Amino acid sequence: MSDTNVNYRTCPIRQVISRFGDKWSLLVLYTLHMSDTGVLRFNELHHMMTDCSQKMLSATLKNLEQLHLIHREVYPVVPPRVEYSLTEMGKSLMPPVTSLIDWANQHFDDVVSNEVIV
Repeated sequence: MSDTNVNYRTCPIRQVISRFGDKWSLLVLYTLHMSDTGVLRFNELHHMMTDCSQKMLSATLKNLEQLHLIHREVYPVVPPRVEYSLTEMGKSLMPPVTSLIDWANQHFDDVVSNEVIV
């Protein structure tokens, strides 16, 4: 086994970010974090993230639940009511995420103006 392979498998940032560093996960987490109550239903999330398809939002929520970053609460009523909220681990991720968002807001113009079109 090569050193590169071992380094890749044991690199914390690669292993962690690869699990929720996709296009939608951080936006879902941040949207839950910024909600007034910290709890949102699927349609509320979808309404706030209109450019995310229902299928992609559903897959993203399932992934974040498997990672223990969000909690899915199903209420035994008709029609079924499902609410999503951040877990304690999800909440602990929010300070670095909000710092990244602050950085992005400060440097947005610079980053976009240096974009390489392929």
